Amino acid sequence: MSDALHSNAPDGSGDGALAEAIPGIIGIDHVGVAVSNLEEAIAFYRLSFGATLVHREKNEAQKVEEAMVRIGDSTIQLLAPTDPTSAIARFLDQRGPGVQQLAYRVRDIEAAMSAVTKLGMRLLYTTAQRGTANSKINFIHPKDCGGVLVELVEPASMR
Repeated sequence: MSDALHSNAPDGSGDGALAEAIPGIIGIDHVGVAVSNLEEAIAFYRLSFGATLVHREKNEAQKVEEAMVRIGDSTIQLLAPTDPTSAIARFLDQRGPGVQQLAYRVRDIEAAMSAVTKLGMRLLYTTAQRGTANSKINFIHPKDCGGVLVELVEPASMR
C-alpha cells in the first residue's frame, strides 16, 4: 500500500492526507456487488431490505448488466456478467458472489486520476471509461488499496 494510504489508518492515526490528495471526493457513490443472476438479486434486495430499483442498463464495454438499487440514502450496484470473459464473470469464478468494489463520487475524474497516479497508485485504465448512466469512471488497482477495488465515479450530472 502506498504511504498516502498508511497516513489514513483505520485506527484514526491518519491526518486525512488521502482525501486532500485526491481532489473533489464527495463521498461514497455506491458499493458494487457481483451476482450471477440479476433478476434474483434485485428481488432479494427488494424483499429483504426494501430496496428500490432506480436504474438498470447493459454496459456492453464492461460486459455486464447492472441494476442500481437504493436503500435509504445508500446505493448498491448489482453487477451480473453478460459474457464469460468479463471481469465480473472472473470475479464470480474466483470468489463467488459478493462485494466487488467500493465507489467514491468525485467532482472531476481527470483531476482525481492525476492525483492517484502522483500518489504512486495504479489505475486500471489509462483514460476514463463510460460507466453507469453515462458517468465517467476509473478504478484504482486493489493491490494499491489494501485489497479493495476502488472505483472513482464522476456522474454525468457533474459535467
